[in-house]
Amino acid sequence: MKQRKGIRIIEPNPNLTKEYLRKAISALNTMSAALQIKETDWILTTAYYARYFALYALLMKIGIKSEIHDCSIAIARLLAKNKILTQNLVADITQAKQTRIDTQYYITKEIKQEEIIKNIESARKFVLEIQKSIEEITTEQTTALRNKLKSIKRKLTNF
Repeated sequence: MKQRKGIRIIEPNPNLTKEYLRKAISALNTMSAALQIKETDWILTTAYYARYFALYALLMKIGIKSEIHDCSIAIARLLAKNKILTQNLVADITQAKQTRIDTQYYITKEIKQEEIIKNIESARKFVLEIQKSIEEITTEQTTALRNKLKSIKRKLTNF
């Protein structure tokens, strides 16, 4: 929350929730197209972004803005602690981010086809799970999370 473009509390935005879900689906479609032409780097990159856009859709539903991926993932950990997401989903997006970084920015060993397929399936499952969370999150859960973040922010500004 101390980061300039880190975590901020905004009004929940159902329109942006829908748009980020649309972007997640678009990334899944791009991932599938990259798979057809065996573009491993882009398969893994779009698989990560499908997850990220889905997570961001959930954040928009709650009313949390974060322009830093690590901050968004930190919020995912808070969501898991509050039983809105599972720890497996948090681990999944964390690993997918590292895989994207490794394949985009570094020359790494070749990734096995089985690992790529597993990543693709995991990305699809992740998006579905987030869609389910968006549908099931209650106003009470949203309010509690927003209040928790406001409390954290107050503590940070008092130091």
